[in-house]
Amino acid sequence: MERQIRFCTRSDGVRLAYLTMGNGPALVCPPRWVGHLELMWVPVAQYFHERLARYHTLVLYDKHGTGLSDRDRTDFTLEAELRDLETIIDHLKLKRLALFGDSEGGTTAASYAAKYPRRVTHLVLYAAYARGKAVLAQDLRDSIISLVRSHWGIGSKTLTDMFIPGADAYVRQAFADFQRESATPEMAAQLLNLCCQIDITDLVQSIRVPTVVMHREQDQTAPFQLGRELASLIPNARFVPLKGDQHVPWFGDCDSVLRAIADFLGDPVPEAAGQAPLTILFTDMEGSTTLTQRIGDDRAQEVLRNHNAIIRNAVNAQGGREIKHTGDGVMASFPAASLAILCAIHVQMGLDQYNEANPDHPIHVRIGINTGEVIAEEQDLFGTAVQLSARICAHAEPGQILVSDVVRQLVAGKDFQFVDCKETTLRGFKEPVRLYEVSWK
Repeated sequence: MERQIRFCTRSDGVRLAYLTMGNGPALVCPPRWVGHLELMWVPVAQYFHERLARYHTLVLYDKHGTGLSDRDRTDFTLEAELRDLETIIDHLKLKRLALFGDSEGGTTAASYAAKYPRRVTHLVLYAAYARGKAVLAQDLRDSIISLVRSHWGIGSKTLTDMFIPGADAYVRQAFADFQRESATPEMAAQLLNLCCQIDITDLVQSIRVPTVVMHREQDQTAPFQLGRELASLIPNARFVPLKGDQHVPWFGDCDSVLRAIADFLGDPVPEAAGQAPLTILFTDMEGSTTLTQRIGDDRAQEVLRNHNAIIRNAVNAQGGREIKHTGDGVMASFPAASLAILCAIHVQMGLDQYNEANPDHPIHVRIGINTGEVIAEEQDLFGTAVQLSARICAHAEPGQILVSDVVRQLVAGKDFQFVDCKETTLRGFKEPVRLYEVSWK
C-alpha cells in the first residue's frame, strides 16, 4: 500500500511531517512519545497500519521535536501536542474524522475530542491513561528520565523492555535503534517527562463522542487499572480488556486490537481463522529424543526451556499465535506470510547466538511454512494447509527454513531471498510441491 510523506507548517513556522495511506473516512493517529515516519515500518507495524487503512484514509505524523518534523522544540505541554494535531487536521481540511490514540497519543486524541466534539465521529484509545503520574512511581520515573538523558543507548533499551516485553534480541535492538533515531536524548527525556506529567482527569469527563478504551491486562508500561479508570471517566465509553502484555498495539496479538477497532468503527471485522487464509509455521528440534540420554534430565530440561523461550519470543514479536506444542517443536499461525518468515529467521538467529554460548549441547531446528485456508476448532487448526506445512517442516534440514511457493509469492517485492529447491514429493500429497529455502545468513 502506497505511503505518502508530506510536510505542512504550523502558524508559528514549525514544519511537521505527516503521512497518508488508504482511502475512505479519515482516521487520524496522534503519535506516541517519539516516532519516525520513515523508520517505523517493520513488518508488524506495516501489517497493522495497512489493515487500518483498508477502509480509511489513515493519517500519521511526527510530532514537533521528533522524526522528520522540526527538532528545535522548547514547549513541552499538552497544548503544544494539541497544536500539532490541530495543524495536521486543518491542513488536510478534515471536517469529520475518527481518532486513534495509543499510549501518550491517547491523551492528545482525547483532548482534541473534548475540544472539538462536532468534528470527531469516534474516539479510539489503546493503552492510554488520564493521570500521567500514575504510570510510573516517581523514583522510577526520575531514574529512567535521567538514564535517557545521560545514556540514551541504555535508556532506549530499558524502555524497549517495558514496551515490548519478551521480544527476541533482534527485535529489541531494532526497536531501541528506532527510538534513538526518532529523537535526541534531551528531547526524549523532555517528552518522557511530559508523558508522566499530563493529567486530563477533568477534561475527559466532558467528552461527548462515541469512545472505546482498550487495554491489555498485563501491560507493563501503563497498568491495566489506568485504562479501566480512563474508561470510567468518559461518559458512556466502552471498555475492552485484551489479553497480553505488549504496550505497543502492533506487537503481540494485534488482530484482537484490529477486530475491536473495526467493530467500533463499523468496518467489516477481519475474518476469523477458518474463513480466511493463515500462514502456518511448524518447527522441529533435531535429536530431542536422545537429548536426555546424552546430558541427563536436568540439563536436558534446561535446554528445552531455552529452545521454547527462543521460539515463543520470536512468535510473539511477529504478532503470531502459538497454537500448540508438537512434542519436539511448535505450531504457530500468523496473519501474514512475511511475519511468519521473519519469525523463522529470528528463531534461527536466536539459536545461533545460543549455540555460540553453549557449544557442548547446541540446538538445531528445522522450520516449514505454508499459507492456506484452515479449519479452526477449539483453539486448534486443521486442514490441508496445516498438513502441508507440517510435511514441509519434516522435509527441511536442521537449521533450514523451507516455504511453499504460495508463501514465496505472497512476499514478492519484500527483502527476502529464496533458493529454489525444485519440486518435491511429500508424504500424503500426490502432486509434487515446489519448495524454496529462505536465505537468512
